[in-house]
Amino acid sequence: MKIEVNGTAHELTAATVAEALSELGWGTARVATALNGEFLPKAARPTTVLRDGDRLEVLAPMQGG
Repeated sequence: MKIEVNGTAHELTAATVAEALSELGWGTARVATALNGEFLPKAARPTTVLRDGDRLEVLAPMQGG
C-alpha cells in the first residue's frame, strides 16, 4: 500500500501503524505519531489500520536548549 510518511511517499506491507513504524525502522524509538492530521496515542498504534493514501507523521524528541 502507498502512504505518505513525513511528506515522502512510501510503499509498505504493514497493515497497522505499529507495523509501519517497525517496517520504517522506528519500531522501538520513542516517537509521537499523527495519522491524517490527528494525534495518535502509542496505545492505539497496534490496532489502527492503515489505508492506501494515509498520511503518517512521525516526530522524535530533540535534545538541547
